[in-house]
This record gives sequence, structure tokens and C-alpha cells, in this order.
Amino acid sequence: MFRIVCLVIGYMVGCMETAYFVSKAWKTDLRSQGSGNLGTTNALRVLGVKAGAATFAGDILKSVLAFAAGMFLFPEAGALAGMYGSIGAILGHDFPFYLHFRGGKGIAASIGMVLGLSFAISPLLALVSFGIGIAGVAVSHTISAGSLLFAFSIPVAAYFLRFPVEMTALAAALCVLAFWKHRANIGRLLAGNENRFSIRKK
Repeated sequence: MFRIVCLVIGYMVGCMETAYFVSKAWKTDLRSQGSGNLGTTNALRVLGVKAGAATFAGDILKSVLAFAAGMFLFPEAGALAGMYGSIGAILGHDFPFYLHFRGGKGIAASIGMVLGLSFAISPLLALVSFGIGIAGVAVSHTISAGSLLFAFSIPVAAYFLRFPVEMTALAAALCVLAFWKHRANIGRLLAGNENRFSIRKK
């Protein structure tokens, strides 16, 4: 039962689409600008550093809050309840009901989940996954490649760090979702014409 409750609470928190509200503050709509994605990368490219940073921080924060809410409401379930809260936040971020289920790609929200799991179980999860993600961006000069490597590294690191089987399986499912959300990026990466990392200074 706690799984469903945490997913629902997390989903409602995740539906607070940071990029949508940030873009409104900038008097535009990211859904019709750049890639059309309501995420950090599009906010950075279209609106600049401040908007991108606000989007990034907000998306991480809502996942952390959902994680904390799960652990607070169901202390007997511990980090597993927190993880379900963050998963709900990722789903709400990716598929917000009031925006016709058109949201972001869930990477920043996944960072929030990793932070929660690292605090509750092992900080090595953050060290490994963040390190791999950052290295991916540095080497490829594309945020999408770094994001995909980050998503892939979470279940792999969880497995080798001996996280509970359910947590590792959930992380693997989220990895699949991340790859599906990035399917257009993967096509461009394979074709060699993915957008290089750049920031508009506004």
C-alpha cells in the first residue's frame, strides 16, 4: 500500500513543472521554443543560465521532497518508500496531466532520487553516477550522452553496491524510461548531429 501512496504523492509533487513556470516568468512558453522539452537543457539554451539553473534546482528539489515525504510517512519502509516517492515525482515531471502529459525527460528529478538514496544508503551511488554523467558530457560535449550514461549507471552502481533487488529493478526500469524519453536524441547521436552543449547568456 505504501508504494501506491508514495507514487501518488510523488506524482503530484512532480507535476509542478518547473520549466513551465520558469518560462512563464520569462514571458514565453518552452513548449514552443527550442526542442519543446520542459527541462533544464531547453531552458538553458532558450532562456539562459538563470532560467536553466532555476529549472535544474527546482526539478531536483521536488524529487528530494517526494523522497523525504515517503520516508517520513512510512519510516518502516525507509529508503524504499522514499524511492517510490521520487519515482512518482519523475513520472509527474515526465507526464504532467495538466500539460497533456508533455513534460521533461526526468534526469534532474532522477538526480534528486540519487541524492536521497545516497543519503539513506550509500553516498557512493551519487559519486559513481554523477561522475559518469559528468564525464559523458565532458567527452561527448552533449548533455544527452551524459544524461543517458547517468541513467544507465544508476542500476549498475546499485547492483554492485548491493542495493536491495527491488531498488535495483526500479532503477533499471527508470533507465529504460530515460532512454525512451531520449529516443530522438539517441537517433541524432547515432547520426552524429546531436546538438553540442551550449548556453545562451541572458
